[in-house]
Amino acid sequence: MTGKLVGKVAVVTGGSAGIGLGIAKRFAQEGARLFITARRQSELDKAVASIEGNAAAIRGDTADLADLDRIYATVRAQAERIDVLVVNAGVYEFGTFGEITEEHFDRTFNTNVRGLLFAVQKALPLLTRGSSVILIGSMVSIKGFAACSVYNASKAAVRSFARTWIVDLKGRDIRINVLSPGYTATPGLSQFMTDDERATAVASVPLGRIGTPDDLGKVAVFLASDDSAYVNGIELFVDGGAVQI
Repeated sequence: MTGKLVGKVAVVTGGSAGIGLGIAKRFAQEGARLFITARRQSELDKAVASIEGNAAAIRGDTADLADLDRIYATVRAQAERIDVLVVNAGVYEFGTFGEITEEHFDRTFNTNVRGLLFAVQKALPLLTRGSSVILIGSMVSIKGFAACSVYNASKAAVRSFARTWIVDLKGRDIRINVLSPGYTATPGLSQFMTDDERATAVASVPLGRIGTPDDLGKVAVFLASDDSAYVNGIELFVDGGAVQI
């Protein structure tokens, strides 16, 4: 079998839908041995059935540290190592400044920041030399949107983690990069956008379209593969140019 990820063991959190599933499908096509995680078994089962390749599902909530331990224990038992880790699990909801609740803040930061941190930290014993960690950020790490301050801040934290962790891990030959999508056609985007808002979003993208999960998957393959062996600590925007104007 040929492919840029042949022989690599990859774990994708939040891999049952949207961007995570798009990345998982591309990884499988490139020959990776794949583990995907998500909270709902029914969604995981559908995702695995849609992936053409060597894929297995592990149910778990990455915001739950006991679940993380179980996920990585399963990967260790079945594959012994991780060569590529994509931390995609996240939550998104609006919260107007002046009306933000503790529940909204905690829910967002528990998954997008706390969960992401421990998803990487707990994977460290399994990460091989030369491995690639891909953190899924967002263009909102550098761009402001109304009623999204908590979510935006959580994604800015993701970008900050990458800068520091590459220093913390110096000498281990583990690369950490942030893949930051712009507007992407996922089930989540459909829930939060009206047709008029979608048209406005498209108009703000120089390439004139909404991205697809496969657009993200192709770039994730680059960051996961040896093609990016000297790429470390960057934030790579996959947004059609939206944050550049």
